[in-house]
Amino acid sequence: MGALAALTLTDAELVQRCQGGDQQAWAEIVRQFSRRIYNLAYRFTSSHGTAEDLTQEVFIRVYRSLDQYDPSLGDLSNWLMRLARNLVIDDYRKRQRTPTDSGDDLADHEYRLRTTGDSPHRALERQERRLQVLAAINKLSPDLRECVILRDIEELTYQEIVELLQIPEGTVKSRINRGRIELAKVLRRMKMTAD
Repeated sequence: MGALAALTLTDAELVQRCQGGDQQAWAEIVRQFSRRIYNLAYRFTSSHGTAEDLTQEVFIRVYRSLDQYDPSLGDLSNWLMRLARNLVIDDYRKRQRTPTDSGDDLADHEYRLRTTGDSPHRALERQERRLQVLAAINKLSPDLRECVILRDIEELTYQEIVELLQIPEGTVKSRINRGRIELAKVLRRMKMTAD
């Protein structure tokens, strides 16, 4: 099944083919969503290896639960990313309860996020800015970090965050607001120490 054929399949047909053992259909699902899932996992873990492990775990869970996908309730993308977010957030919360020294391998991942067409100077500036923002996000408290990532990076709606985290909408909005304020303070402090 080529890329053109994959474009003409509906989500339900793609899932149905996977359930029937069509390995190319499964490869197409993995191809379409692996980058998004990896990026989500990496934002929460800041670890290349952990993000790869979580991405693999998400796809294992997705494969095992393909029979639960109901196209009448929404598209495959929403269903799959909801599963991914739940798994990543569960892992994130578990790590917050039992922190381990995972080491900072942020630099290992940066080469994968290159933008083509930029001058080396612009690419370096972009990389430094990205590292600063990630470092600043990691300094937020876990509750604030979680809401800021889901709203500002993953671009979920308030209602989606409420459903995902099982907390009131007012709490979500408060955490996002406080998280943004704290993030701005941390970034200002980082800029002052860098000057």
